[in-house]
Amino acid sequence: MLIAKTFHDVPSKLDNGRPIRIFVISPVVPNYPQAKFPGIEIYQVTGPVERFAGQIASQGYVVACPSSYHEFEGPEAIPYDTEGTDRGNRYKASWQIEKDVAAYDEDATLSVDLLVSLPNCNGRIAATGMCLGGHLVRLSAAFDPRVLSSVCFFATDVHSATLGKGKNDDSLARVQKGDMSGKGELVMIFGKQDTHVPREGRDLIRKTLEDAEVACSFLEVQAQHAFIRDESSKGRWDAALTRSLFTFMMEVFDRTIGRDLGPKVDKGEKVEHVC
Repeated sequence: MLIAKTFHDVPSKLDNGRPIRIFVISPVVPNYPQAKFPGIEIYQVTGPVERFAGQIASQGYVVACPSSYHEFEGPEAIPYDTEGTDRGNRYKASWQIEKDVAAYDEDATLSVDLLVSLPNCNGRIAATGMCLGGHLVRLSAAFDPRVLSSVCFFATDVHSATLGKGKNDDSLARVQKGDMSGKGELVMIFGKQDTHVPREGRDLIRKTLEDAEVACSFLEVQAQHAFIRDESSKGRWDAALTRSLFTFMMEVFDRTIGRDLGPKVDKGEKVEHVC
């Protein structure tokens, strides 16, 4: 499908109240002006994420891309050079320039609010993200029942609980309390050579999700951190693996929001053991 790009500046209430710019990439079907599509939110706006979002939109999804650091920056993508990387990390979890976890939550809520308000969105929503965005997807999936499925790529700071102000988030604690139990389907994808999320961290995330009986698929692949990033990847981009996992992600989205299945009814049926 063809795609079109636009943006919306949405007022925020937390921190300094600076509006958040949410970029929207939509499929376009000529001669069908009333077409409606499911919606996807994806974090944070960068060149690679915008291209990834464009591929999703071309499959028939309205994609919203919020600017996660609108409190401190304009909507332009932070570059992946040394200075840009340091600046992004400082915004993400710093004692000097702080963003509350509640402000990240608000960004997620505003993005979903925008999607469901768009005339070309049918209100069925999923989420995806990479690195910081992978963690933010966890927050969106945990608290917004409108998000029916989430696919998180190499989510950082989850195992260490170091996102946001004071480097002390409660994402895993909320999972333990049951905030994600009975919610939408979750997929967590990590590279086994990811130095940002070591084996002990991945094991902790997996165990916490399984103990809480979250509907989660947990994938570990032969890759490093940021293996999807097709720009300034520092030698880590794996295009073939990215293509394979994009197909996996789209199966999840097509199945969970690509069609209206009606409300979920859990009959408590056990899987029969057969050969």
